[in-house]
Amino acid sequence: QVQLVESGGGLVQPGGSLRLSCAASGSIFSINAMGWYRQAPGKQRELVAAITSGGSTNYADSVKGRFTISRDNAKNTVYLQMNSLKPEDTAVYYCNADLYGPLDELMDSWGQGTQVTVSS
Repeated sequence: QVQLVESGGGLVQPGGSLRLSCAASGSIFSINAMGWYRQAPGKQRELVAAITSGGSTNYADSVKGRFTISRDNAKNTVYLQMNSLKPEDTAVYYCNADLYGPLDELMDSWGQGTQVTVSS
């Protein structure tokens, strides 16, 4: 079993900052890419940012220059630093990890989601 546990969401005013964290635990042999997705009410889930095990990153155009994804491989943890937040960033943010279990099985794991609300 693998668990991804997110933290750091909340309510913030426009222009403010939040830092999300996601820790993976359980029967993990190795983790490939980790990423953050978000889903706003009435919209499809979309990729926000992703990072490979080697540190290569990819961002949605809407967050480039404002959000930064990073990871601590020793802690199996991925972070999302969100600056200059806008009301349109309001969504439930989900952590995702592509990882291998102890039997070399490839798994696509998701966290439970954390709410981010940007409002004055």
